[in-house]
Amino acid sequence: MKEKIKKTLEDSVKTLFPGIKIQKFQIEHPERKELGDYSTNLAFLIAKELKEKPIEIANRIATSVKKEKIFERVEVKEPGFINFFFSLDFFFKELKKIFKKKENYGKSKIGKGKTVIIDYSSPNIAKPFGIGHLRSTIIGQALYNLYKFLGYKVIGDNHLGDWGTQFGKLIFAIKKWGKKKIDDYSVNELEELYVKFHKEAEKNPQLEEEGRKWFKKLEEGEREARKIWKTLVKISLKEFERIYNLLGVKFDVVLGESFYEPMLKEIIEELKKKKIAKESQGALIIEFPNNEFPPVIVQKSDGTTTYFTRDLATIKYRLKRWNPDLIIYEVGVDQKLHFQQLFKTVEILRWTKKTKFVHVAHGLYRTKTGKFSTRKGETVHLEDVLNEAIERAREIIEKSETSRGLTEKEKEKISKIVGIGAVKYNDLSQHPSKDIVFDWGKVLNLKGNSAPYLQYTFVRCQSVLRKAKKSQIENCKLRIEKLKKEEIEILREIYKFPEIVQDAAEKFSPNLICNFVFELARNYNFFYDIYPILKAEDKEIKNFRLLLTKAVAQIIQNSLFLLGIEVPKRM
Repeated sequence: MKEKIKKTLEDSVKTLFPGIKIQKFQIEHPERKELGDYSTNLAFLIAKELKEKPIEIANRIATSVKKEKIFERVEVKEPGFINFFFSLDFFFKELKKIFKKKENYGKSKIGKGKTVIIDYSSPNIAKPFGIGHLRSTIIGQALYNLYKFLGYKVIGDNHLGDWGTQFGKLIFAIKKWGKKKIDDYSVNELEELYVKFHKEAEKNPQLEEEGRKWFKKLEEGEREARKIWKTLVKISLKEFERIYNLLGVKFDVVLGESFYEPMLKEIIEELKKKKIAKESQGALIIEFPNNEFPPVIVQKSDGTTTYFTRDLATIKYRLKRWNPDLIIYEVGVDQKLHFQQLFKTVEILRWTKKTKFVHVAHGLYRTKTGKFSTRKGETVHLEDVLNEAIERAREIIEKSETSRGLTEKEKEKISKIVGIGAVKYNDLSQHPSKDIVFDWGKVLNLKGNSAPYLQYTFVRCQSVLRKAKKSQIENCKLRIEKLKKEEIEILREIYKFPEIVQDAAEKFSPNLICNFVFELARNYNFFYDIYPILKAEDKEIKNFRLLLTKAVAQIIQNSLFLLGIEVPKRM
């Protein structure tokens, strides 16, 4: 809709002010709703060019565009803002568009012909899937959903941490302290061995050298080292897959760091040939122009590579295979310097003029007390949090009057949908850069900005609609004098959904979807508590309210779909 208003204004300027070209002007939603649905500063920019008063320019533009049918009126406010108010006819058409398009409402083709790669989740092999990996996993999945919804070709890549010196250390630990067949280890047991290595290395630093030797064997393809490493990867992937299934997360490509190992020699040679890397104390490093960033090591003195080198190889592979327009890395804020160095190196190498690189840096997980623990008091891994969320959701459902008559299987399914959705939404409702304070009371709050609140609102809408006939909804007309202000509030929010979807993708901020859908649900529930729907005073009003309810339910469902959250049929 913003683009339509922009085009209308541009056409008006061409007619009224020939020769004047305004490249960029703002079209925004005013903070105060009494100032309209949209507002623009266009008159100020033209006035500056023509050296006239903005209010006079604004009046001329307003007179020109107010004949457009989508506007009820166009007003000018001092000192020269133009405010647009949509017509009731526009709102009705938008409701019917939602009714007709259903799950496709808000979809767009703006990304047609463009490719986006999203690098997300990327857990480390032989380490449990920690709570810290949740952010990258679900923010990345939400961005994937958003870009796909907008018509982009999207490649989701789980760039596993399956290579590096830590594997040399772990192989040494297994060889020295392991007491069973490698296939029989759990990920938790592998982590215990890794921790033991570091404790012992503090007492005996020579062990670090032993770890490096084993990684060098791994890089050189030594048979035993490779066999143990492959088993470690298999054990970890099995656990990761179980957690991804719980979260409803999928990838198009799962290529760990090891996949790029055969390409590393070529990368090192290119860095040397272009004089981008140089030797320093036996290692190979990159120094950045004007000391913009600290130097970075691309090859250690023992000849082994670093994950920086592997990330360079990954980029080169992605550019060659997919020729993307955009590569998004959804990785923690602690890697900010790494990505600054990485993107700068790619720029110096001149591998691409087309591809844009973005690091979406997420904050950390915290609790009100600082320590993360379950009811059992043990250190928490992600699976523990998800299982506890399901358990707590089940307690809520058992107490709910609306759950009467549900079978055990239905309660189990709903508990999973509500519990997992609650944990995901608690994260996604915050800006990615913010730290997350984890509070069970907030996560599963049925009255606040939470997934259970939105899911409950959806179920409430569906309950109303089940009692109504479809034919009542499709063809309703209503005069503006019959509308209540609470209904108008919903109309003035719901049409924004396609715009919010685009904003959330462009700003890499799924939380914008959360802000929007929570406000919509809150407005609907306020309306629902005051006015009857099925028992409305006349048929015209009843049919309109059913259409409004249908539209709200659809937008909640579409929003939660983009966030990777399911909606239950009952709750």
